[in-house]
Amino acid sequence: MRAWLFLLGLTTIAAASIAQAEECNKASDMASMNECLAKSYKRADDELNLLYQQLIGRVKQAGADWADTHTALVAAQRAWIAFREAECALVGSKTDGSFNTTVTTSSLTG
Repeated sequence: MRAWLFLLGLTTIAAASIAQAEECNKASDMASMNECLAKSYKRADDELNLLYQQLIGRVKQAGADWADTHTALVAAQRAWIAFREAECALVGSKTDGSFNTTVTTSSLTG
């Protein structure tokens, strides 16, 4: 049940990120778009961190039986962050100039 709540939270974040990205597409210039995307990323990252901390707290409360789950969850989260950062850097490396920032930041939120 808790896992479903966590997944529901992630789905909500994804939907909000898509809506914010659509708003950012209405920006009148690249600097405004980059600023909008950076704010969108910050909001999504804050929400994701909050949900992650809540999940970690619940796993810790479950006690010793969940110690392996906690360790695996932390390892998986660190691996996902490394993958996300590498993937976004790769995507951004295929563009030039200020558009690089736009593409890289956009990939972090979507």
